[in-house]
Amino acid sequence: MDVFDLARRDLGVGIGLRSVHFPHILEHWPEMPWFEVLSENYMNTGGRPLHVLDSIAERYPVVMHGVSLNLCSTDPLDFDYLRELRALRDRCGAAFVSDHLCWTGVGGKNLHDLLPIPYTEEALQHTCRKVEQVQDCLEAPLVLENPSTYLEFAGSTMSEWDFLTRLATQTGCGLLLDVNNVYVCSQNHGFDPRTYLEHTAWDHVVQFHLAGHTRFATHLLDTHSAPACDEVWELFRHAQELSGGRSTLFEWDADIPSFEEVWEEARKAEAIRGAAPARNGVMRSTEATE
Repeated sequence: MDVFDLARRDLGVGIGLRSVHFPHILEHWPEMPWFEVLSENYMNTGGRPLHVLDSIAERYPVVMHGVSLNLCSTDPLDFDYLRELRALRDRCGAAFVSDHLCWTGVGGKNLHDLLPIPYTEEALQHTCRKVEQVQDCLEAPLVLENPSTYLEFAGSTMSEWDFLTRLATQTGCGLLLDVNNVYVCSQNHGFDPRTYLEHTAWDHVVQFHLAGHTRFATHLLDTHSAPACDEVWELFRHAQELSGGRSTLFEWDADIPSFEEVWEEARKAEAIRGAAPARNGVMRSTEATE
């Protein structure tokens, strides 16, 4: 399956699989279109986490989202990590694997953060080479998320949206458009978020993320700890109109409320999705076939 097939397959609205919700899910098996799992939570482990994932994957479509690929670092790729990532994908039948356009460490040290990169020609070609290596290992398209950032490099020579468009076009990778991250960065760096959307390579976009953030005196922080604000929902509405629909996930990773509250917030996306026409050959979840 190439990235264009992934982009056309719309799974509907889902939420992230979080351990605080395991008891509710395993007891009630709610009617959910799909779940996204954090890859590293199920790697180098066993016992209950994998048992729960196996049970979930038997009943729901699953996609994997990682935070440790360290794609844009000058360090070489960790092929042991990639082999385990692929094995987990094959075990749970994940529709695709995603990570972030960032670096997370250097010199073999994991800094446990998603760190920004300069948007330059040199960084682009470096990242393209790494993406191609990952895709060769996975034998499938890698899906990359636009990051939330709190500083920019003075030496950047292109916008983030141009960088991502060229990266996707050159490598055939997919894009995970985090609408909240677009809004957070627009406020932190002073650009029009609609301009970002209108220059996105929509034929490569496989998935949307939505989330809440926290406003501080000078910056917005991508905390995933609250409902989405009105501005993010309006930006999602515009993204929906431009794309015709993509698999959509609501993230809630701190101060996590009940399953029902997270799902109620996520379902706000359904009304917006339902109001926009399907385009670009997208198959909505009610229309999709295996």
